[in-house]
Amino acid sequence: MRILLSVVLACLLLQSCAQPKVAGNQLSITVENNKKGAPITLGIPFPKGALNSVDHIRLLTSDGMEIPCQTTEVSTWDPIDDSIKWVWVFFFSEETTDYVLEYGKGVVPMRPTEKIISANNMRPSGGIEVNTGAISFTIHKKGDGFLDEVFLDSNNDGEFSEKELIASSPGSHRGSFFDLLDDAGIDSSKAFIHEVFREKGSGPMHSIFRIEGTYTYSREDNNISPFTIWLHAYAGKSYIKVLHTMTYTGVPDKHKIQEGEHANIATQNKKIISENTADDKGWTQPNDQIAGIGLQLKYHLDNNSVVSMPLQEGSWKNDGAPTALQEVSLDGSPVQLLQRGPAKKSPPTLRDVYLNQLPKNSDGDNKLDEEFQATVTLGEDDIAKSQRAKGWLNVTDGKRGIGVGIRNFMKEYPKGIKVAPATNILLGSIWPEENGPMSFERHHTAMDGGMLSNFAQGITKTTEFIYYFHDNKNDVAEKMEYVVESPVAHTTPEWYTNSKVYGNMASASSKHIEFENALQYKYQWWAYNQKNQPWYGMFNYGDGKTYYYNGHWVQWTNNEPTVDFMLWTNFMRTGDPKYFELAQAMSRHTMDVDNVHWPKKRTYYGQINDAIDFWDFEDEPESTPYLGIGRRHAAEHWYSLLSAHVWIQGWIADYYLAGDHRALEVAKMTGDTYINRIWGEHDLRGRRLYLSVLNMVELYDATKLQKYKDELDDRVRLMLEFQERQGGNLVLDRYGYSQPYVAQGLYKYQQITGDEEVRKALLRHARWVRDVPPLNHEMESYLATISPLLLGYEISGQQSFLDEALARAEMLKVGELPKSPDEYESTEDYSKDLLGISNLPMSKGRFTNWQTDQGLRVFGWTHAYNIPYLLYWMDEANIE
Repeated sequence: MRILLSVVLACLLLQSCAQPKVAGNQLSITVENNKKGAPITLGIPFPKGALNSVDHIRLLTSDGMEIPCQTTEVSTWDPIDDSIKWVWVFFFSEETTDYVLEYGKGVVPMRPTEKIISANNMRPSGGIEVNTGAISFTIHKKGDGFLDEVFLDSNNDGEFSEKELIASSPGSHRGSFFDLLDDAGIDSSKAFIHEVFREKGSGPMHSIFRIEGTYTYSREDNNISPFTIWLHAYAGKSYIKVLHTMTYTGVPDKHKIQEGEHANIATQNKKIISENTADDKGWTQPNDQIAGIGLQLKYHLDNNSVVSMPLQEGSWKNDGAPTALQEVSLDGSPVQLLQRGPAKKSPPTLRDVYLNQLPKNSDGDNKLDEEFQATVTLGEDDIAKSQRAKGWLNVTDGKRGIGVGIRNFMKEYPKGIKVAPATNILLGSIWPEENGPMSFERHHTAMDGGMLSNFAQGITKTTEFIYYFHDNKNDVAEKMEYVVESPVAHTTPEWYTNSKVYGNMASASSKHIEFENALQYKYQWWAYNQKNQPWYGMFNYGDGKTYYYNGHWVQWTNNEPTVDFMLWTNFMRTGDPKYFELAQAMSRHTMDVDNVHWPKKRTYYGQINDAIDFWDFEDEPESTPYLGIGRRHAAEHWYSLLSAHVWIQGWIADYYLAGDHRALEVAKMTGDTYINRIWGEHDLRGRRLYLSVLNMVELYDATKLQKYKDELDDRVRLMLEFQERQGGNLVLDRYGYSQPYVAQGLYKYQQITGDEEVRKALLRHARWVRDVPPLNHEMESYLATISPLLLGYEISGQQSFLDEALARAEMLKVGELPKSPDEYESTEDYSKDLLGISNLPMSKGRFTNWQTDQGLRVFGWTHAYNIPYLLYWMDEANIE
């Protein structure tokens, strides 16, 4: 018996040792679409006062085993409190999908055993040298614009010999390229790197390098083109993640250039461009076109290598379709994987659709099954075809190999990956030359957004790659999916909402199903049409159309009103990874395509000792005054600009939740334009003022830079001053739909500063919209008041505010759809059922753009920025 008791006691002691004692608070983490070993960056918000240091965080698997993690303080609750607001947690995923984050004063995390060693020589002849333990690579400023040498530690001795060189640059400054085509033919670019920086979030397990460079051309009529590469390296791993951002700086068409500015974006009134140029045929004639864009390496493998790549079976619509691996032995001819999609089509104008002058278009009337094509070619011969490719390729000589994958390979078509054995080149194509050129001329000369123009110059696009250098491993497919089908990590919806970083909103539940349906059905409708229309393509993916009328979708949304933030909010409220993908795609699209990025003067860093360096910088051309402003919703993304048409709230959410550095970079570019006040007093009135406060408060909160705080303070002061002359109304009657800009912007300002005058102003405004509801944009303005009414209730506790919000929200309720989205065979049938359960009134004199079957544009003012907050207060008040 004693022996038995001793054994039992020993087992209990061992068990207690195996399960570490809980030292702090805990929250659950889930990794959706998990792949063992995947690098995970998870953004987590913390309530005010809950966490004072990222040094007191550790990560456990669901069975209690601690694993190494790397933590980064992203932002704090300053200036009102110095506790931490957002944290990035980086780790390598285990087999389990469930984890526990432990935090608090007594928590002491384990230190990682594998660490990245790197050096960044910022001199003109310098560059970076990085050793992850598994690979060593260099990028030289005087190199070729991408990786210059990559060594793979095949014998695991911790050293890198010349025999272990697995990849190098192709030479001639062509490691990355952006080639142009015009009437004179192709002008091949040369890549030159100027700066390399380490980004926030870099540490022993995960380091991020930002590489800034320029593509130059041989012909003087072609402008230089800036590029940026973010390179992610991982401790102990032989793969890297690469994000490449290109900038189109060409002249898009051949119309006669006028001197001056368009009236609706004018920074002066002396030289205004005439919009009456529809007879200029040059608008519809292409000029500088994209011939090809890509990243390339010279691989160092033995001859007689084998190339393999998966093609998906069945329809292009099926994301989860099974794959068939295609293998091709290299015989001297190039092997290429190429993904194409529907050709560029002339978009319908809003006028023609309103007049019903176009043939009806419904799902199934087109030939998309023929237009989506993935092909594997050997030389000139097609050896395999399907409708879609998985998006990666592997080349191996039986001993070593290199895998290359591209995210959204089909959705951001055209894409390609090629192996050329004659030159040993491995090319990942952002825009494959074999697809034919990409041109930016106008489709027609009809006015769009009150303008006849072309603002394609200055568009950017970011493409995400993964490179895996390996010893003929059989895990290439798994490694490729780290980027191609990347996992999505999140904590519980309740944690996001209870953190209060975005105010008092409720997580999704079935408690108030008629309101929740009003949200989820609209998001599902958006997702359905993005896939089935399909809203795909290199410069389209992420965005969607605004209006559905007479069987046609019309006008790209271009993010109004901060559509990506709506989707980020729904991801946080539901934990559904589908909305993470939709939100990030929209954020990346709108920060790239729907913004003006060039001409842009480079930033002066002063890393060169000679004083003349600054004066040379001063002589460089100045940036366009429109740097950082957004493109208006239009038939094509680059047809129209408008003052106050840029939303950065979702970009900052992307930065927080996904660690997307470019999001903050572009947001700062927009913030700097606000400081410049290019439109004078016009910039400080109406919805331009309201939207600027919403944008600037997010930017200041993320950066804590005083220049943004000073500008923000001044604009908030103006809003309060104007409220006095408007009888207590913060919103000029012309812009009644702008209520969420004012409510969210000033609420967050008050939340982070504690400003009592702003709190009082929000209460006065709530009284105004309760007693004098705006109807200038009918339901857009009327329903937009729900948000400020709820703030009035929060601030004062007066029941009349909540009662009025509930009364106005009654028409938002919807019943239950008879079918799930995937059961609908056409957009038209789906639309009829959505309208059948809607309680929204029709417009009195125009097209009802707030109806349920429209896009997400008006939905932001009527639903997305009202219902989550209404549900919170309904729960607090125990309203069934």
